[in-house]
Amino acid sequence: MSELFDRLTHIFAKSRDVGFAGLRDDSDVTSGQLRPAAVLIAVTDRPDPGILLTQRPDTMLKHPGQVAFPGGKLEAGEDAVAAALREADEELAIAPDAVRVIGQTQSFVTGSGFELTPVLGLVPHDLPIRPDPREVAGWFEVPLRYALDQRNHVAKSGLFRGIQRDYTEILWQDYRIWGITAGILANLSHRLAWEDLLD
Repeated sequence: MSELFDRLTHIFAKSRDVGFAGLRDDSDVTSGQLRPAAVLIAVTDRPDPGILLTQRPDTMLKHPGQVAFPGGKLEAGEDAVAAALREADEELAIAPDAVRVIGQTQSFVTGSGFELTPVLGLVPHDLPIRPDPREVAGWFEVPLRYALDQRNHVAKSGLFRGIQRDYTEILWQDYRIWGITAGILANLSHRLAWEDLLD
């Protein structure tokens, strides 16, 4: 058994009451039928673990060029875990049986009309990643300690559908992590104390 898996599971289970801390729920600016979706927060099992993130191709109609977790809409008969694992397999060739699922965070509504559920899981550090170029322009691993350190979370504001909205930005090397992805990491930073995980 992985010591990191045990620690993550324990801390994650104790922090179920955190709610939306650090994460913007856009219920107030979203109307119409919500589409269920899920993403995988894949943590690499190593002494200094990281989180796997993708960069979307500039040619995509929605969110071109943005940094994202692997994920997408639920298909018929799927729950959030099944969808997150399928999408990670399709986008990065992470086999579902390679992921040790820790749990789901609280679902929230995005401004683009999704009810999104992040799924936290642990993956081997030496997984062979093979991105699908139709959905992924590139991928990288941001250190967990950096992503969860709230000193690296910068408060920003911008216009969304004519309304001024607050969001979080995290800069890592040449990558700009912002919007929903950064919000999920900010929320996770309230649930997982990286100092306790990595001491």
